[in-house]
Amino acid sequence: MTVPPLDFGPQTLVIARLAEAVPDDRLGNATPCPEHTVRNMLGHLLGLSVAFRDAARKDLGPTTDTPPTDSVPDIGPGWREQLPKTLDELAEAWRDPAAWTGMTRAGGVDLPAEIAAAVAIDELVIHGWDLARAVGLPYDPDPAALQASYDFLRASAEDPSRDAIFGPIVPVPQDASLLDRAVGLSGRDPGWTP
Repeated sequence: MTVPPLDFGPQTLVIARLAEAVPDDRLGNATPCPEHTVRNMLGHLLGLSVAFRDAARKDLGPTTDTPPTDSVPDIGPGWREQLPKTLDELAEAWRDPAAWTGMTRAGGVDLPAEIAAAVAIDELVIHGWDLARAVGLPYDPDPAALQASYDFLRASAEDPSRDAIFGPIVPVPQDASLLDRAVGLSGRDPGWTP
């Protein structure tokens, strides 16, 4: 492989711009994930960016070994500078063709690197939607990332263990937007509002 199948950069830029626009007075807002406020969602985006950056680099250790359900994430005082920097590092790590080969680890799970990449891009797309909805901002994910997320979620639809990760599929009309269909497959209601 000489060219990675997907450039994370356009989607990480979407997330960075979205996070930059989050007002401080909305950090306590509810999100479509009942256990996460906006600040927790931002903390989760930061944590998953570190974990999947390190998974791409095959730099396995504490950042790739910790299951995401071990604690409710939060942000520290420097999150506005740290998140865009880490998102850039995530995108850069997956630009290396070697990142997509062999095995790696994320969330304490060993998996093929190409599956780790699919999980990472899905996390960025769906949690970007969560964040945008929670603070009332427009959301226009990178089209290639959105398609990859939808394909990943659609492939998991028949997996009997999927509900433990995503929650039950929320039916949406066949003519709904690709984003709404992906959101429904992720176990969220595309019509969710705070």
